[in-house]
Amino acid sequence: MEKIAQSKLERVTKGATSVTLAVFISRILGLVREQVLAYYFGAGKAMDAFVVGYRIPNLLRDLFAEGALAGAFTKVFTSSVEREGLNYAFYRGSIVLSNWLLILSMVVLLGIIFAPEIVSLIAKDFLKNPDKFELTVSLTRIMMPFLLFISISALFAGLLNSLGIFFWPALSSGFFNLASIIIGVLGYYLLIERGYEPILGMALGVALGGLFQALLQYPLLKKRGFKLVPKIDFSLPEFKEVLLLLIPVVIGFSAVQINIFINTYFATSCGEGAVSWYNYAFRVMYVPLGLFGVGLGQALLPELTRTLLQGNLPQARELYTKILVVSLSVSLPSALGLYLISEPLIKLLFERGSFKEIDTLKTAEILKILSVALPFYGLSKVSLPLFYAINRTSIPAIGSFLAVFSNLSIILVSIKIWEILGVAGGTAGSLILQALFLTYMSSQILGGLSWQDLIKPLFTLGLACLALFLIVQVFLSIIKTIWALPLVILLGALLFVSVCRFLGPQETYLFYKKLFPFL
Repeated sequence: MEKIAQSKLERVTKGATSVTLAVFISRILGLVREQVLAYYFGAGKAMDAFVVGYRIPNLLRDLFAEGALAGAFTKVFTSSVEREGLNYAFYRGSIVLSNWLLILSMVVLLGIIFAPEIVSLIAKDFLKNPDKFELTVSLTRIMMPFLLFISISALFAGLLNSLGIFFWPALSSGFFNLASIIIGVLGYYLLIERGYEPILGMALGVALGGLFQALLQYPLLKKRGFKLVPKIDFSLPEFKEVLLLLIPVVIGFSAVQINIFINTYFATSCGEGAVSWYNYAFRVMYVPLGLFGVGLGQALLPELTRTLLQGNLPQARELYTKILVVSLSVSLPSALGLYLISEPLIKLLFERGSFKEIDTLKTAEILKILSVALPFYGLSKVSLPLFYAINRTSIPAIGSFLAVFSNLSIILVSIKIWEILGVAGGTAGSLILQALFLTYMSSQILGGLSWQDLIKPLFTLGLACLALFLIVQVFLSIIKTIWALPLVILLGALLFVSVCRFLGPQETYLFYKKLFPFL
């Protein structure tokens, strides 16, 4: 059984690393997009308006694209392939997808119509500045179709993931970032020449970038026999199954959206630039998130579903425990590194053009707080597939409401003293509490964790993190130029992996081995 579990671990990790490579490329391009925004708009009125306008479709994107719908659809399609075969699953999957296209189109239309009311709700303080409020409303309307396009893309990705194809769906988000950069920069100069607000060009880039991301994946599915035939049938059993999985998660994700609403609401009350600082910090943290959370979660769901359908609980427990270790092997050094180099990193990435030194300091302070939650976010991401696989999606819903409670409590206690740092503290605290809850519930469902597969890896990772801490501190005290920072990061990463390879077990370095076969 151990060999079978190891084979499954290898398969999941291989799928995760292919996703990781693609997502990492995308996240780097996303970071470039943030650098473009920082250069042209800094942390002022236009950028604050863009962040809020973009966040509104993103509130629903987390639900429809990267959250409940995508996970439920992947689970149902995987089960359908196992039971009835690929052709049947493709036909039913096309109908389910068509149903959701209609629903999402209606949501987008409502978002465009009621944009002023939504903005006044999520960013009440913007009403004090009519120009800023109107700009945010315009940006929201331009970017609302992004929700439809990115949701289609996520459903296509779910189909491809179920077929064992991970790299190209994940890479498609890179085309979104690339298109949004090119269209946004061209739009900036064209609009500024004609006397229009140039940030509108960046909003158009977001909308069209989402369209390109969706269009890129369809040929891959068509090549494998899938054909999207517009046919609406809300009575379809598979659609009802997705809904049954979705309803409790919608409740849970509504809690996530409440959290985002809370953070945005309080951030907009912390003065001009605060929303932008928080956004830049989160976007930097978003890069290592692609190294573990997205890849491992996507690759684990189909494998866990198949294992549990076979009724093999001990194997599922062993697989889950080892995947936790793989996740921590990437998230722990990422979190420690971001905490230690936050200020020089933000300076290197953003401090030019309209982004000033004060913006660097404020963004770095927020990044330090957010980085603490990074390993816990990874634990949540690899726990969620288990609840989808066993149809217990009410558990993540409870975890989300716990996160709302902790987030709001921390912000209310700290915002008067720490201002935007209190909002960051609320985010970090809620992610930590949610992860601990989901991990505990996962262990209960699986009959405990496989401790023999956990104790030694944790010891190894602790020593590797200590080595990383020492080498980064030494180099930061010796090297004063920010341009040497990539070298510090590279040396720290090599030392971390070396310690893991020397001490073992292989779960502590398996991810890096799959990503870089020459190691």
